[in-house]
Amino acid sequence: MRTACERCSAALPRDSTEAYICSYECTFCARCTTDMARTCPNCAGALERRPTRTG
Repeated sequence: MRTACERCSAALPRDSTEAYICSYECTFCARCTTDMARTCPNCAGALERRPTRTG
């Protein structure tokens, strides 16, 4: 899991609920996701909230 937004380099800790990913796991912060209309600029896929991992 990436720990920084690919667009603005904002920190995204592994347990962050503010990270969004596409099906290829491109990773963006909430602000950039909103600015990009929830569409990945790399693959045009939908950006969805990244699930968190436990343990």
